[in-house]
Amino acid sequence: MPETNSAPASSSGSLLANVVQIQARRIARAEVAWRDGNITVINELGPADPSLPYLIPGFIDAHVHIESSMLTPSEFARLAVRHGTVACVSDPHEIANVLGVAGIEFMQNDASDTPFKFFFGAPSCVPATPFETAGATLDVNQIQALFEGGQIRYLSEMMNYPGVLNGDPEVLAKLALARRFGLPIDGHAPGLSGEEAARYAAAGITTDHECSSLQEAEAKLACGMKILIREGSAARNFEALHPLIGRYPDQVMLCSDDKHPDDLQAGHINQLVARALAHGHDVFDVLQCACLNPIDHYDLPVGQLRAGDSMDAVLLANLTTLKPVKTWIRGRLVAEYGLSLLPSSKPQIINCFNARPVQAADLQIADSGQPIRVIQALDGELLTRQLQLAPKVRDGCIVPDLERDLLWLVVVNRYQPAQPAVAFINGFGLRQGALASSVAHDSHNLIAVGCDADSVCRAVNSVIASQGGIACVCDDQIHSLPLPIAGLMSDAAGDGVANRYAELDQLAKQMGSPLRAPFMTLSFMALLVIPELKLSDQGLFDGQRFEFTLLAV
Repeated sequence: MPETNSAPASSSGSLLANVVQIQARRIARAEVAWRDGNITVINELGPADPSLPYLIPGFIDAHVHIESSMLTPSEFARLAVRHGTVACVSDPHEIANVLGVAGIEFMQNDASDTPFKFFFGAPSCVPATPFETAGATLDVNQIQALFEGGQIRYLSEMMNYPGVLNGDPEVLAKLALARRFGLPIDGHAPGLSGEEAARYAAAGITTDHECSSLQEAEAKLACGMKILIREGSAARNFEALHPLIGRYPDQVMLCSDDKHPDDLQAGHINQLVARALAHGHDVFDVLQCACLNPIDHYDLPVGQLRAGDSMDAVLLANLTTLKPVKTWIRGRLVAEYGLSLLPSSKPQIINCFNARPVQAADLQIADSGQPIRVIQALDGELLTRQLQLAPKVRDGCIVPDLERDLLWLVVVNRYQPAQPAVAFINGFGLRQGALASSVAHDSHNLIAVGCDADSVCRAVNSVIASQGGIACVCDDQIHSLPLPIAGLMSDAAGDGVANRYAELDQLAKQMGSPLRAPFMTLSFMALLVIPELKLSDQGLFDGQRFEFTLLAV
């Protein structure tokens, strides 16, 4: 059945359902009526009736980079509403690193074309570090102008935690600005604990979504921070952190952070809620984390299923599978039986892409006779490990060693012609070919992993030719998904993008990669603020010492 091109115009209606009252911790059979987008009455009729569906407040993704879905905000919304999501707290950090304020304005303008409730933050770290080339800078004055514009809800994740701890004047000025405007400040401090975590939180930073263990999460909770349990396409922390839901239901939220289009097509926050209930967590605790806590923390104008509230709700067949039947936003029916009723629109193209093509000679590294530092990618983690291994050498140059899964990792400056940075990586498992992407957190230079020089160059140059995208060289053929909007997002409809991405993901796995999300994992191999070892366009970077390091040990 094809999707319709528009949502029903009416924002009034009524229904009979089992209404889940999260604050009161009760479920009752009730008639709900709404007019002009707002709930006018919830008339309780008796105890819950198992034959009726269940009405709950809509799900909220408490932290997401829309750009990682490779979709524009309006297309992200079309997929998300199918799963009962009505709002998200979005950090436009990715496009801001490419295009600055113009990129943020693009996101806001595109989001305005849909009833879905997007709440954008002002990116705090553009560029994320001084150790990479980005396309833009957001200083204190620009952030103040964004705050004064009235559309920004918070200061986005403060990734420069060394700057916070060491009193960097620019960092402290941004934090003080957010406090002056009375806006929440999001955190990003993987592995930080003890006195340093306490100092980080004391700077006014109120959340963290980078915890990978209960011990780390509880230490940050003790400092007064709220924990966002993240389950994205690459970083998956739900299984480690879900016990927090029962222990601290008022201090936990759920988020995806980075979610590729095929994963978004399959499900969203509803999947985490279903998993939490399967683990035995109380339904009211889980729904508080998924539906209400983001509203309280960020002061969001999203309905909580009360008389007088905006009708932002989802009707579920049951409280086990959490499969949405219908979704409403501001009283409008926006999804029904797995179909989006939101229209698709054609976005403008906005970009910055000036990379020069690469050739095999650019990848040559002379052997020094010493062991080399190798990045070890970890499935389901943004963290990497540093290995020190003897390289494979041919004709005096270091080359990939497929038997030990030592592959080339290459980062190419996309903003100006420059010599690529070259290193070696373990964990991708490719047996042939190469992968390349212009999605490379956080500065979004072009990144590639591959087995041989020809494949790496063909993959990289394919992305350059399309001014952004992802590419896979497999069996001597080039397969690609163009991303012409900032080199991050497609201008096509969401399902088509999701299907094409799934095909490329499957190709990467056929080439030997054991990773659950090879392209997503690749995109984080240039993320310098996550230890231990990463590669920027300027060289190999030690994320623990926060400084460049040499390939040779």
